[in-house]
Amino acid sequence: MKGCVRTVALAAWLLLCTTPPASAQERSATRQGFELAPNSGKKILVFRPSISVGAQSTGGMFEPNGEWTDKAVTNLQAALAKAQANLGNTVIAAPEAYGDDAQKLQEHLRLFAAVSDAVIQYQFFAGNRLPTKKNDNKNAVFDWSLGTGVAELPGAKDADYGLFLFTRDAYGSTGRKVLQVLALLGPGLAVKSGQHEGYAGLVDLRTGDLLWLSADAQMGGDVRDAEGSDKRIHQLLKDFPGSMPLRLQAQPKP
Repeated sequence: MKGCVRTVALAAWLLLCTTPPASAQERSATRQGFELAPNSGKKILVFRPSISVGAQSTGGMFEPNGEWTDKAVTNLQAALAKAQANLGNTVIAAPEAYGDDAQKLQEHLRLFAAVSDAVIQYQFFAGNRLPTKKNDNKNAVFDWSLGTGVAELPGAKDADYGLFLFTRDAYGSTGRKVLQVLALLGPGLAVKSGQHEGYAGLVDLRTGDLLWLSADAQMGGDVRDAEGSDKRIHQLLKDFPGSMPLRLQAQPKP
């Protein structure tokens, strides 16, 4: 039994050693020429975040968990409400969407997630950077858009910019964690257990241009509790244009 424990411990250590450092990629970017000064008089429309939480099966499939998602929605919305006071400009909540408006909003949230994922893959990793995202094959060119359809979203006509947020957390199941160890001990493959994506983006509500993006496929903070949700929002909005420094507050112990 002790030998088995030592083997698993060794596998875990090897896994840490073979995992690429998080610093290998960029975390945020701002469109060239865009600036948002504090107290500029601009209005930021905050759309309801897209939040999903579940488990990662042995085979790597996402399995939604309603209870975890409900907890994350409550915690992340509370954390976002606290953070909005530090965003540096007037923040207004998007009105509740119904019918066709609700469908449009969901489509744009999915589009935002897809664009954010593309930014991570083809811009934030310098080695994968697309030719169209390079300037003289050296400096990054941040030029992405959600399209002019954002101007038709609920509340868009009353604001200058829209803040989109997307989080998706898959916690590794027991089977996935066992597979992770076995894959490392056997063929020496690195199998990821758990996935924690988070994207926050500021969009021009007239043109649809993505003005600023914070995106990471390996976020921290367990969104199923309040402290972890505060950490997640802090990470997502850390470099928000015109914002004051966000500070994490320790949660009172029961």
